[in-house]
Amino acid sequence: MPTKDLAIVILAAGKGTRLKSSLAKVLHRAGGRSLVEQVLRACAPLGAKKTVVVVGHQAELVMALVEPTGASTVLQYPQHGTGHAMQVARRALGGAKLVVVLPGDAPLVRTETLRALLAAHRGGNAAATILTAVVSDPSGYGRVVRKSETQVGAIVEESKLSEEQREINEINSSIYCFTLDKLWPALAQVKPNNKHREVYLTDAIAILAAKGETVLAQVAADPREVLGCNTRVDLAEVDRIFREWKRNALMRAGVTIQLPDTVLIDPDVIAGEDTVVESAVHLLGKTKIGARCTIRTGSVLTDAILGDDVVVEPHCVIANSRLDERVTVGPFARLRRETHLKARAHIGNFVELKKTTVGEGTKAGHLTYLGDAKIGAKTNIGAGTITCNYDGFHKHPTTIGNRVFIGSDSALVAPVRLGDGAYVAAGSTITDNVPAEALGIARGRQANKAGWAAKKRRELAAAHSKNSSEKSKPRRSKNTRRR
Repeated sequence: MPTKDLAIVILAAGKGTRLKSSLAKVLHRAGGRSLVEQVLRACAPLGAKKTVVVVGHQAELVMALVEPTGASTVLQYPQHGTGHAMQVARRALGGAKLVVVLPGDAPLVRTETLRALLAAHRGGNAAATILTAVVSDPSGYGRVVRKSETQVGAIVEESKLSEEQREINEINSSIYCFTLDKLWPALAQVKPNNKHREVYLTDAIAILAAKGETVLAQVAADPREVLGCNTRVDLAEVDRIFREWKRNALMRAGVTIQLPDTVLIDPDVIAGEDTVVESAVHLLGKTKIGARCTIRTGSVLTDAILGDDVVVEPHCVIANSRLDERVTVGPFARLRRETHLKARAHIGNFVELKKTTVGEGTKAGHLTYLGDAKIGAKTNIGAGTITCNYDGFHKHPTTIGNRVFIGSDSALVAPVRLGDGAYVAAGSTITDNVPAEALGIARGRQANKAGWAAKKRRELAAAHSKNSSEKSKPRRSKNTRRR
């Protein structure tokens, strides 16, 4: 249920200069989503009355990404610091009494941590509550200076730390909860007395503490949750952590993952019990895998749906396709969009399918392309078969019935239909329909020429001998004069 007094503000206006990218920082991806999407998803279960994203650099791109989630946006231009961003967002917060403020580039924060932050803020009747983390190496972060065991005196940026303060290992995450009727007067007193001439939320917190208002700190249980993405190295580390969390969740749910550090799994992937994922596999998008499946080394699945007991052999690429129970695929097979393999179908090595339905128990074992086709049950597709579905202007369908046998190296020139029980002779180019139970043959008649091979070898040998003789003759020097 929505929390009527709560608003969320996500600060997403920055460029991210240290990433050395033309793309706005919050649009970079980690863990299978953009950074700002990860933050929005962590906040969504809090049930805030209003979620506001402050945009700036590449505002239109950020707005196009976040507004479909139900968040509203406000433009901060020019950008004059985090405190200024809150002032820009003030009108959009409506009647909220509390606000949780998060940077759009700290995607690892979890919902349960934000709930604990809110609970600490409400329970302590605080003006501000800071999410902090205790780390072994605090360099690069502002330090949280406490004035008592429970209350915060100030947040000191690293450049302003005293020698004594440098020993503090509790850092500021830049994630806060504020009581708004306390925040606005404090923000109004902040002066941009820094080299960037910006208004910072941390200065407002110092003003609140100096006034005797309650400023609390809630320590994150996992310090990795506060990691930001300022550089490509940071981005890679955050992505690694997301992937680790996802793999661990699947393994806890009964999935075996071999050499987990080599396996890449997106956040929306689902896999059933006793499924085995071998090394160097990528499971991407909204892939859904049933129980007792095996995904072997090097395969990449994107938005694929697999039933139970499916086997994907090594190095297959499967995208936007559905595989029903007991299907086997590969090795080295490619299934493109809108492919549907029905129960117990078998697709073998170096077979490619696109927009094709394969019936129950049907087999295409080797070196085949099937596009824009509908294939019935218990049909056998010989090695080297292709559906010629494109005429240079349009795609055309091929329909193959049940129990059809197609000989090796056949070309089916669409549009064409093969009836139930039909046969196609190997090496045929089929341009007309083949009726049910008929044999389709479309190839040149074979002719054997007696003695032709022996004669050809004699001719080749004679030519070779002549060439060798010519090469062995001495050549007259260009400088030799005739006498």
